[in-house]
Amino acid sequence: MRKKEEEQSAKLIRCGTGLLLGGLLALAVCFAFLLAASAAISGGLLSGELMYQLAIIGCVLGAFAGGLLAVHRCGCRALVVGLVTGGVLFLLLLTIGALCFENMSIESGGIGLLFGSLCGGTAAGVLSGGHRPRRKKRRK
Repeated sequence: MRKKEEEQSAKLIRCGTGLLLGGLLALAVCFAFLLAASAAISGGLLSGELMYQLAIIGCVLGAFAGGLLAVHRCGCRALVVGLVTGGVLFLLLLTIGALCFENMSIESGGIGLLFGSLCGGTAAGVLSGGHRPRRKKRRK
C-alpha cells in the first residue's frame, strides 16, 4: 500500500468540487467575453450578425479556462475532466436560459453551444494532460 494514498471519497469530493469550480469559472469567462463582445457590437466595431458565432467562441473560451482549472484541481484523467467541465458549462447555460426565456428549443442554436462547450473543455484536457510526475528509477 502506498504511503500517500488518498481515500476514494476524498478523491471524489476533490474532483467534484474541481468540476463545479471549473464550470463556474467557465461561465464567468463566457459571460465576460460576451459582455466585451456586446460592447464591441454597441460601439460599432463588430457587426450584429456575428452574435451566434461570438456566443460559440465565448463557450469555447469559457470551457477552456474552466477545464484548465478543473484538470489542475482533479489531477487525473484530464480528457474526461475537461469534457465534463464543458458539459457542466452547457448545463449552466441551459438552466439560465430556461429560467430567463419562456420559449426554448434546440433549433435556436443549442447544438452549436453544446459542441463549443465540449470542444473547449476537451482542448483543455488534451493540452494539460501531461502533468503526471515521473517516478525516479532506483539504482541497484
